[in-house]
Amino acid sequence: MTRIVSLIVLLCAAASPALAHPGHDTSGFAHPFTGWDHLLAMVGVGLWASLLSAKRPAAAYLVPSAFVIMMLLGAAAGFAGIKLPLVEAAIAVSVLVLGALVVGAVRMPLAAAMAVVGLFAIFHGYAHAFEAPSVGTGGFILGFTAATILLHAIGLGLGWVARRAVGDLGLRALGGAVMAGGALALIAN
Repeated sequence: MTRIVSLIVLLCAAASPALAHPGHDTSGFAHPFTGWDHLLAMVGVGLWASLLSAKRPAAAYLVPSAFVIMMLLGAAAGFAGIKLPLVEAAIAVSVLVLGALVVGAVRMPLAAAMAVVGLFAIFHGYAHAFEAPSVGTGGFILGFTAATILLHAIGLGLGWVARRAVGDLGLRALGGAVMAGGALALIAN
């Protein structure tokens, strides 16, 4: 019973209100929090890194770092006017895939995991750049980068707490919540 209650508490803590990119502040910090797709994907990266770090501790920082670096490259592409196809679809798929990787407790070589999150990050970064205000671009980039790092840290923390409280089942349930949130976001759009 304690494990079930702990799992419910963790899932409630991971829940957030639905916000659909209502407008962007010039700091950029709020942007990753203003849509389920970005928020869930970034927390999902942290959850998956938490899962991977059980066997490879370096995954706790290398997987999220790969996301941040590739996100910045995707943003640079967006600011440079390079056109990427299917950006919103790739972002939606990223949420579902990241959740599925956690649910399935998928462990792969660290370089492959970094490549997976890096590929998705390009599209997230591109979307951030596309939705950036026309002034204060540097601050906007720093803001969404800081928010992304914070969301990764939240995912890592939730993953570690879930594993301690209820084992891998708790972590996998959080991955399921990411998948479910991604599915709801697809249905709502």
